[in-house]
This record gives sequence, C-alpha cells and structure tokens, in this order.
Amino acid sequence: MTTAAANQDDAAQADQTTSGEPILRVLGLHKAFGDQQVLRGIDLDIPTGQITVIIGGSGSGKSVLIKHLVALLRPDRGEVRFHGRNLFDMSDLELLEARKHFGMLFQNAALFDSMSVYDNVAFPLREHLKLSKAAERERVMAALQELKVDYAELKFPSELSGGMRKRVALARATILRPQILIYDEPTTGLDPVMITQVDDMIAETQERLQVTSVVISHDMASTFRIAHRIAMLHEGQIVEVGSPAVFKASSNPVVRRFIFVSGTGPLQAATAPPAAATAPPGAA
Repeated sequence: MTTAAANQDDAAQADQTTSGEPILRVLGLHKAFGDQQVLRGIDLDIPTGQITVIIGGSGSGKSVLIKHLVALLRPDRGEVRFHGRNLFDMSDLELLEARKHFGMLFQNAALFDSMSVYDNVAFPLREHLKLSKAAERERVMAALQELKVDYAELKFPSELSGGMRKRVALARATILRPQILIYDEPTTGLDPVMITQVDDMIAETQERLQVTSVVISHDMASTFRIAHRIAMLHEGQIVEVGSPAVFKASSNPVVRRFIFVSGTGPLQAATAPPAAATAPPGAA
C-alpha cells in the first residue's frame, strides 16, 4: 500500500487527531485589489503534522491565500498566526526568521536554470547558514538521496523530466528542515501516472519529516488520496472544512457540484436532474 493510500485510511479520523494548537491559524482575513474583493473573511486552522489540502476553482482566491500564509501579501484586515504570533505584527528580521520555517514547492518547480541540481538544492543553505563545504555536501546529498535523485547532482534542470524537477524542488524546499511545506498546484499539467507519483512523494515526505503540509489543488482524485483535512474556498470564503469522508458525504451544494464535476466520489449533481430525454418520432 502506498503512503498516500494509507493516508486515506486515516483521513476519517483526521478531525480528532490534531495535537494541541494549530501551527497556522488564519483569522478574519480580507483582501481586495481595487474593487475586486478576493478574500472575504477567511477563518482556517492548519493542524500540526497533517496534510491540509485547500481546494477551489479558478479565481476562488487560493493563490492569494497562500501568499498571505508566508506574508508575501499583507491583508486589508485579519491575521495569520504562526505558533500564536501574527506574521503581520513581526519586524522584518522576525519575519525573515519565521520564513525559514516554511518551504514552498512552486507549480513549475522554479529551479534556477543556470545552476546544477546540487547548486539548486544548496542555495538555501548558502543564503541562511554558514556551513563548511563538507557539511554543505553532506546535507545536500542526504536530501537528494531521500528523494532518489542523488545520481542527478551534476545535471541541469533542462536535462530533467517533470517528475525529477519536482523531486529536486522538494529537496530544495526541505533542505532547511521547515516546519511547514506549501505546495502550489503540484500536479498541474502532469499525466495520471506522474500525478500518483507526486501524491506519494508528498505523503511520504510528510510522514518521513513529520512536517505540516498545505497543498493547493483543484484535483479531487489527488486530494482524496493524500489529504488528512480539506478546506474548500469559494468566492473568497471557506465553505467547508473536514476530512475526505466529510467531503464525500457533504450536503453543501457547492462542494457536491465541485466533486461531481471532477468525476470523483459516488455523488449526484447538486443541481436539478436533467429532464428525461424525449423519444424521437417513430421510436418504439
């Protein structure tokens, strides 16, 4: 059984397995760009040590929300608390220190094209830590070995497959051993086999490092494979939060429609059923 499949077995109990205070807490978050109100009072707890998947359609505010989670955007009002402290009350130095505890895997991996795999993964170490060459190499090679891409240390991103780029990007994101990993649409543009491999990579990394993971997705099959907890964002608001089992049994019409259209789960459309087809003239 894959790690992702094992997560699904545990998911029904996810709401009861949080340990203490959430590592991240979003409170009353509002954000507008001009006349466009994108976030409309988001309240969301991110449980420590679990995989939380935030789902929603295009334009629902997912990307804007994750930028607030690492304080790349400032809200019009509201808070994001990391270990109980509001990120937006921190000084620049405090915020820089807090961000060391976050790792991010971007949708397109965002590797530096002019750097080798080794140098890409070593980059955060060189920015934040003063290590000897020997200590740096030990850390980098360990990270690459954990994700089974150590043989590619001298290759450049253009020489890697899509799946390998994801693994190298994850090695870079985890090299400082962050407390929180954020994945921005990690399966977009991948074939079904590669999607399953990326799902397993996310679940295995969470289990191996005991890291809190936040995944932005619109892929419900992937979401049900890896999530301990799901939150649905719709028109700038959280409309449902719970385990995969809660979502599969949801009576919320927005949730049901989203899952039905995705083709996952034994759900019927939330809208009225179509009228019975009219038999063509002369049909028996």
